[in-house]
Amino acid sequence: MKMNAGCYQLKPALFILILNSYFYASYQLTELQICKLCSGTVLNGTAVGEFCLSSAGRIDGRCCLRNDNTSDPEHIIGLDLSNCSLTRVENLQEASTVLMIDLSLNSIVNVSDSAFQGFIELNYMILPADILCPGGNTSWEKVEVKEGNRLCTGQKNTCNQTGQLSYNCPANSLCGPYGPGFFECSCVANYHGYKCLREGEFPVLQVFGPLGASMVVISALLWVTQRRKAKSL
Repeated sequence: MKMNAGCYQLKPALFILILNSYFYASYQLTELQICKLCSGTVLNGTAVGEFCLSSAGRIDGRCCLRNDNTSDPEHIIGLDLSNCSLTRVENLQEASTVLMIDLSLNSIVNVSDSAFQGFIELNYMILPADILCPGGNTSWEKVEVKEGNRLCTGQKNTCNQTGQLSYNCPANSLCGPYGPGFFECSCVANYHGYKCLREGEFPVLQVFGPLGASMVVISALLWVTQRRKAKSL
């Protein structure tokens, strides 16, 4: 949304109200879109329905949301996309906080390698029997085929369990889980840069100072240019 200065002025309170409404609507469209991916709602008696009930969650479409008064009221903990006529699983990042996902009763032919990247809390999945668990069997504590579904239980930590430096990561970094079969490397204190080779604190001012100044200059030039074009019209 763009607003051109000089056309008209709004009272501050009205402007804030409109701005808040806009961001709230945008939040609803982007963050909860996954819950409306297909018609219907989470039903009682289903795996996600029972999990939501036991977790005192709140059902919204195909999602089970954490029902508390935290600063993140739309925290998804369960996702039921069973019988949704899905053939591909690619982008479910809106539900990266989920603990349980049901993708059964779908004719899935492909699951993107990165579909569950960042799903560090995912602990239980229900898949069609011919679809492998994300990250492979070694990424889960238990894998079994039961009643035509593949059940993936207990996501394993790809890193070692000692919390020390990992062979998967370069020196001066720590390994952290990042979803089934994934890990990420974070620099330890006082190290930064490519492969954490640079010692000392990250030079925030030196890096972002010139960048911020250049953005201000570019914005000012664009503003002047647009005003001149508007006057010539």
